[in-house]
Amino acid sequence: MTERRLSTFEKYLTVWVALCIVAGIALGRAAPGVAVALDSFSVYQVSIPIAIALFFMMYPIMVKIDFAEVLRAARTPKPVALTLFINWAVKPFTMYLLATFFLGYVFVGFIPGTEVLADGSTVELWRSYVAGCILLGIAPCTAMVLMWSYLAKGNDGLTLIMVAINSLTMLVLYAPLGGFLLGVNAMPIPWETILLSVSVYVALPLVAGYFTRKWIIAKKGMAWFETRFLNLLTPVSIVALLGTLVLLFTFKGEVIVENPLTILWIAVPLFIQTVLIFTLGYFVLAPRIGLPYREAAPAGMIGASNHFEVAIATATILFGLGSGAALATVVGVLIEVPVMLMLVKICLRTQGMFRSEPT
Repeated sequence: MTERRLSTFEKYLTVWVALCIVAGIALGRAAPGVAVALDSFSVYQVSIPIAIALFFMMYPIMVKIDFAEVLRAARTPKPVALTLFINWAVKPFTMYLLATFFLGYVFVGFIPGTEVLADGSTVELWRSYVAGCILLGIAPCTAMVLMWSYLAKGNDGLTLIMVAINSLTMLVLYAPLGGFLLGVNAMPIPWETILLSVSVYVALPLVAGYFTRKWIIAKKGMAWFETRFLNLLTPVSIVALLGTLVLLFTFKGEVIVENPLTILWIAVPLFIQTVLIFTLGYFVLAPRIGLPYREAAPAGMIGASNHFEVAIATATILFGLGSGAALATVVGVLIEVPVMLMLVKICLRTQGMFRSEPT
């Protein structure tokens, strides 16, 4: 496979992301009926329009994966063990501590009042925001991290392995860990949402990409596949990512505009958490265990990013669509893409810290 370089479009992706966020919010305010109509097309709280956009974001990345590389990646357990340790032994607890510290102590004076939850109980508003942060902290990314790894020139095959394992782990640990941190006896888990989202965002484009790659190489050869077909697909992932953002903020932008200061208070612990987890995985632990750059980059990013679709669905089920917890998960969407793009740039500029290939 030829070396990947960021195109001019990709280099200024942060600008396009900002424009899409503004466009989505503006569209949602200008035509709220359209946003409501689009958002109503969902199955088990998985939005069909967003699922379509995410499929086209994932498919070009999956086509580029050499599945022989996936098999080789499966023989290197260190990065997988690193992500499991960070995602399930560290990240949920640092998120709980940071959210409680900032929202329950530092900013509590700016977050007055209480709210009535879906079950009729009353809770302090800041505690509801903490609950939303916790739901983000226990949901590691299982889709968009493939995009971040690709942009950072990470090992796509290894990233796919890590995504698969973390998806299975989330099915087992999400409910008990969430229940423990939220302090409730039993936490309902949106099994259908998790299974459907993983199927649509990961499994479906993976299968389509595998058979497309196999068929085209058999018919046209590897040279035609790399020089012609992949060039046609290059802009598809980025355009689909931007389209996803427009849709997300068309649906959720009104909430953000109506709560600007609250967004800021919630964004602070989420931002610090993202940078902290990335620093721990990428700069501290990955060099300690001898990972090369192409393994260290995705290992650091999969812990830093969140599966916000599952977090939003769970917050809605547990606390209600208009709850502070649901608002906090929407803030996760707001900061996820810009912050992860920043971390991609950090990875690209620090490649020299790592050896280039496994020994």
